[in-house]
Amino acid sequence: MDKKRGLVFMSKKHSYEEKLAIVSQKKEGTRYSALSRHYGIDRKMLREWVCKYDLYGEDGLRKSIYVKATGSFKEEVVRFALNKVVSLPQVALHFGISRSVLRSWMRIVKEKGYEALHDAVKYGRPSKTMGRPKKHKPETELEKLQAENARLRAENALLKKVEALVKERESRERKNGWEPSKN
Repeated sequence: MDKKRGLVFMSKKHSYEEKLAIVSQKKEGTRYSALSRHYGIDRKMLREWVCKYDLYGEDGLRKSIYVKATGSFKEEVVRFALNKVVSLPQVALHFGISRSVLRSWMRIVKEKGYEALHDAVKYGRPSKTMGRPKKHKPETELEKLQAENARLRAENALLKKVEALVKERESRERKNGWEPSKN
């Protein structure tokens, strides 16, 4: 939301053709404020599109391909951003990354130092090897008997627990004056 004017901008993906048409209108002299109001796009985003167009031509408006940044690349970008008098959006455009990613890397450096940029961050669901270990199939007769003994003990404990629960339910039913079921 634009706090000065109370405008609400919708977050929507824009096609390459839409971006190119809007940038060409800006190049023809239309003001950012007019374009922003007409299309409902934040001025910063419009400026970014124009800068990308100026730097890279029409390819700058196409959707960029995701490239996994290495620790050394991250460090280079953050050092460049901290040592230069160029604004963060310009640094982000220069290196082809988003401003939010650049801010995130800079925050990591401030909190943990440059070495933290080299740490591998694992995203997504953990691998299946993290869960329950695979069952070991007993090979010798002794291992087979031990496995069967463990299974029977677990089964016996389960039956005792079920019996206790049934007795508890029946005593509650008797206490309330109900007849226990014969099932």
